[in-house]
Formats: sequence, C-alpha cells, structure tokens
Amino acid sequence: MSKMLRILIILMMALSLPLSTAFAHNGHHGHHDHGKDNLVALGDSVPYGYAPDRNNAKPAHYAYPYQIGKYADLKVHNLAVPGWQTDDLLYALENNKKFRQAVKRADYVTVQIGGNDFLEVLRAAQLESKGDMKKFHRLLQHKLAKSDAFDNINEIIKEIRSLTKARIVLYNLYNPFQLNDPLHKVADMYLPQLNAMYKNIADSYKRVSLADAYRAFGDNQAKFVYKGDIHPTKAGHAALAKIGLKALKREYAHHRN
Repeated sequence: MSKMLRILIILMMALSLPLSTAFAHNGHHGHHDHGKDNLVALGDSVPYGYAPDRNNAKPAHYAYPYQIGKYADLKVHNLAVPGWQTDDLLYALENNKKFRQAVKRADYVTVQIGGNDFLEVLRAAQLESKGDMKKFHRLLQHKLAKSDAFDNINEIIKEIRSLTKARIVLYNLYNPFQLNDPLHKVADMYLPQLNAMYKNIADSYKRVSLADAYRAFGDNQAKFVYKGDIHPTKAGHAALAKIGLKALKREYAHHRN
C-alpha cells in the first residue's frame, strides 16, 4: 500500500469518518446502542474463530464477523458455537430465548453451518470402508443422500426469516483439506453439489445472499487453513470477511433500490 494511501486511511479513521457510511443508516434505531446497526453471527467453530494455537475459551477477535463489523461499523453478537451441526443451530433458534431475541433485534445475520455435518459423514464413511476406495465413495454418497443437513439449513433460514426481516448472508462450505491430503480431491468431488444446495436455499428466500467460501478459498488452503487442522487462519478469516461484506453490500444495494 502506498504511503500516501496509508496516511489518508489513518486520517479518515482519526476523523472517524466511517469508511462505509452505507451501513450506518438503516432506518430503525430505537433498540441500538448509539445508533449502530447490529450483526448477529450464527454457526460453528468457523465464525467463532476457533484455532489450534490459541485458548478457545471465547471467540477470536479476528474472527470474520468482527472484521465485517469493523469495516461496516456494526455491533457484533457472535453466537457461533464450536462443534455445532445444523440440528444444534436449528434447535437453538427454535428454543433458546437468547438466540431468538438476538435474531429478532438483528439488522444483519450471517450463517455458517454444515461443515461438521459433512466432516462427520466423511469420517464415518472412511472408518466403515477400511481403505476400500470404491466402498468409501459408495458409503459417502449413501450417507450424504440420507443426511438431513440441508433440510435443517432450509429450516434455519426459514426460522430466522420468521423472526426478522434482516438481511441474511449464508456461507457455503470451503474445502478444509490441504492439497497434499487425499481428502482434498474427495471433498472437491462432493462440495460443488452440496454447495449448489446452499445456493438453492439462499435463492428461495428474499434478502438472503450467498457468500461463496468455496470459491474464495479455492485451492489456497496453505494460506487460508491451518495445516493439520480444518479451521481458517487469520488470512482465511480476512477472505471470509471480504465475501461477507460483499454479500451484505449487494443486499444493501437491493434494499436501496
């Protein structure tokens, strides 16, 4: 970044001119702290910012929901829970008062869930096939077909929509495996079909847009995913924040017109 540009940005920050005023005025401010719109982040260990090299007692400050909040001047409620699958989130949205209240008050909601459902199916197929690749793929297809993950995701979006008119950004699944891991190729065989279902769900609701994590990460796992782990690095979170912001802005543009 050129020195001049950096000085300009520092100046703008010093004068506290929000870099993006587009988000600051969304109409109904009655329930907000000093007029900031709020973003509720739902999902698993990814939006939580879980990482192998830190104490994961609370969400990471660099987790992408906070980065989106910083750029768009939003107050962030990170309700993501490590290890959660689609049925956990659906249950919370239907039954947990804290979740329901937060979503009711939200101006923006991000949802990233389903990765653990996919990994569980993958591991089960791996175990049962005992190294027989043909059997592995057969089991994997069977288990994916039987999985209720996509019914759950559809119900999750439906439930959020029943609580709020807020714009929703639904993240699809990135490939969590490094290029030299045989599972990288396997994931690439199945994720495009699974991610097509994410797109279908997003397309079937008003003001829901898709954040394409699969495309954002591409084959760049070495940079975006911790080695020997499946979670995003800080660079990975920056990439997820970028597509989330873009999806929110796209929604915002629709909203204005």
